[in-house]
Amino acid sequence: MTQAPERAERRGRRHDREIVALALPAFGSLVAEPLFVLVDSAVVGHLGTPQLAGLGIAAALLTTGVSVFVFLAYATTAAVARRVGAGDLPAAIRQGMDGIWLALLLGLGVIAVVLPAAPELVGLFGASGSAAPHATTYLRISALGIPAMLMVLAATGVLRGLQDTRTPLLVAVGGFTANAVLNVGLVYGAGLGIAGSAWGTVIAQCAMAAAYLVVVVRGARAHGASLRPDAAGIRACAQAGAPLLVRTLSLRAILLIATSVAARLGDADVAAHQILLSLWSLLAFALDAIAIAGQAIIGRYLGAGDTSGARTVCRRMIQWGVAAGMVLGLLVAVSGPLLMPLFTSDPDVHRRLLPALLVVALSQPVCGAVFVLDGVLMGAGDGPYLAWAMLVVLALFVPPALAVPRLDGGLTALWWVMGLMMVLRLITLWARSRSGRWIVTGAVRA
Repeated sequence: MTQAPERAERRGRRHDREIVALALPAFGSLVAEPLFVLVDSAVVGHLGTPQLAGLGIAAALLTTGVSVFVFLAYATTAAVARRVGAGDLPAAIRQGMDGIWLALLLGLGVIAVVLPAAPELVGLFGASGSAAPHATTYLRISALGIPAMLMVLAATGVLRGLQDTRTPLLVAVGGFTANAVLNVGLVYGAGLGIAGSAWGTVIAQCAMAAAYLVVVVRGARAHGASLRPDAAGIRACAQAGAPLLVRTLSLRAILLIATSVAARLGDADVAAHQILLSLWSLLAFALDAIAIAGQAIIGRYLGAGDTSGARTVCRRMIQWGVAAGMVLGLLVAVSGPLLMPLFTSDPDVHRRLLPALLVVALSQPVCGAVFVLDGVLMGAGDGPYLAWAMLVVLALFVPPALAVPRLDGGLTALWWVMGLMMVLRLITLWARSRSGRWIVTGAVRA
């Protein structure tokens, strides 16, 4: 009788080690990417305010554009992990190559749109006459690196599916370091100004893509997988990613609506909201690392036909997500008030920030569960459900969010609505996980 609990405990410890081994490097690579923009801002900021304002506008456009295609990483991770679980490494790498080819094609398409339309895109943000030329310059040059950025996303998904999050961490750290050195050298050493910052980022992104390709091509040759583009495979990757694209666009719409509502509340409110959104995004990176581990592990278990293992590791990861959320929430509640002066000295912003900050802290355990369940269902290839669920959440979020200014709710009320949005996501994801309909075994989800 005592052997069963002991076996369960050993299995739990094994899952814990596996989750940590994948999640920690994943967190490092997730955090390294936003540091690209941070370094660019630090270097360009010394050129002048118009240059920094131009960078901010161009970076917002680039970040939004690239984040829309994050499905290249998510869908590829799930598909590759399934084939790894089924024991078919050549097919896993072939699947990954299809994702990389799709990323290249999408990147070239984005270049074709952005290069001629750069001034109009910058104009949509209402850039001033002094900032607009700098924004256009940075956007046009950086757009040349978009194919490399998207290939990095897809290749990252390949390696995560192969249960390797260490290589993406090393590549991300190398890319960040190269970007920092190139920015300083080209902006000041070569005297290229903001154009030098853009070229530095393009070169660093291309180097990262090349490093990933070396790893993937080496694996393909070792296992006899074809490197040539396959129209059917590329089309299948696009079809698998389409629902995740809908999910991502719905989430981006929620964040944009929240920012629009905050802007209606006043300058102090939108300033505080920007600080909260930045903090919320940083916390999301930490929780998303567990979700990435979930994508890779769940896909592998389902590919191997181990439904019991998939259910067990799902429960374990939910526990990890909630526990991590509780720890992060406590850190925010304790340290947040002490960190506020680092962001602004405006007392009006402080007054609006503190109560909303506590709402963010309280919501973190819910966020932890949401991120993990999101990762589990992505790993299971349950993209269509995720798309529909997020559309439902978006529809339910809009009315109370838009009502905040009319009811004089203020910023804290808006962030309570944001918390409600996460609760709605939890309900939809929890219901799906309990139904078991996400559990579809095999190398390919039928």
